Amino acid sequence: MIGTAGLTKLSEMICGDDPFSFFPYRSSSYLTRFFIDIDLEYVHDGSTRRHWVNDVLKELNQRKPTSNGLPSKEMIKVIEYLLHPDHFLFNENVDRPKALESVKKCLKSYNLSIAESPSGLIRVCQVHGEFISTDHQEIPTERLITFKPSVFQIPQKPLNSRLVSVMMPFNSSFSGTYTAIKNVTDYMKIECFRADDLWDNSTFIQDIFDLIYCSKVVIVDYTGRNPNVMYETGIAHTLGKIVIPITQSINDIPSDLGHHRALIYLANSQGLKDLSGDLYKRLKQVLIS
Repeated sequence: MIGTAGLTKLSEMICGDDPFSFFPYRSSSYLTRFFIDIDLEYVHDGSTRRHWVNDVLKELNQRKPTSNGLPSKEMIKVIEYLLHPDHFLFNENVDRPKALESVKKCLKSYNLSIAESPSGLIRVCQVHGEFISTDHQEIPTERLITFKPSVFQIPQKPLNSRLVSVMMPFNSSFSGTYTAIKNVTDYMKIECFRADDLWDNSTFIQDIFDLIYCSKVVIVDYTGRNPNVMYETGIAHTLGKIVIPITQSINDIPSDLGHHRALIYLANSQGLKDLSGDLYKRLKQVLIS
């Protein structure tokens, strides 16, 4: 079950009231519509919006919990629908990434979190196990998956929440791109490495795996469709890292990866400056929270 403080915060989020004004604001009629849309027949009675919603959530919270230790199915529906991507479309006053983070923080005290599917839909899950994925202490899951790769050795190094790794072709034509990336990470005072910056293992691919494994963010440059970069992207995705794709041509993004938003840049002076600016905005969003 969710505690009193959590229910109060969720009520404010549903209403879109301060301090959660980055959620969609819902008037009386829209609060009624919110619950009806998930087959819960509650009609706002004209009382203070957040107090009425809080009373509804208290009632839903008292219903029978699910068999897997989660709150009642009705509470789960409310939380998942609260973050439905459709609510955040075409509204410049909302901030869905901030909303996602706020719900995560609210649920963490109750050993709960949320998982987001590629389509943007949300699922409430329990938190347990040990994770090497980005935000590994908060990643929700309904089952713990253990793996033992046969090609790599699991490194003994700790995860580094301030480490960015860069996967790109190793030739001089990308030196300007790497410099543009390093300019950003140096300014932000975070670590940034390519695999050729390191020599910790007897095989180069183990150094690459170690670097990706220990990173929070992996920047991949799809320019030229380099097969090594594609392989490294697969490793990063499998390990659950935040992957930031960049490329000089959108046509170099494989169709299987086309749904991932990439930063397109030109390999000239102004283009590399623009890349630094775009990367700064993205890294600030994912690293400073």
